[in-house]
Amino acid sequence: SFPTRRSSDLVFVWYGMAVKDAAGVWQHPPSVSLLLPKEERQAVLAMPDSFVPGYIGPHGWVGLRLTDDTDWVEVAELIEESFRATASKKLVRMLESGDFGEQ
Repeated sequence: SFPTRRSSDLVFVWYGMAVKDAAGVWQHPPSVSLLLPKEERQAVLAMPDSFVPGYIGPHGWVGLRLTDDTDWVEVAELIEESFRATASKKLVRMLESGDFGEQ
């Protein structure tokens, strides 16, 4: 199975997904797959290191290969956007306020 991160019971980021084409299934271990709003998804798909992950791609997910040239600030922003797309309103409010309760 692939490593994931969840907001409540929903996955908001997958690490190392695969893509299926006519030649077979290709693994992309150094990658993340994210659930993004349509406009953001289109922008990511225009990037050279993007791909539509197998199985979850048709449900709005997009993959991004992680390379030596990865813009980690952008990846962090995309992960946050994916979290916002899957998290409850309460969790989004907590993220926005920085109030995560007692540690």
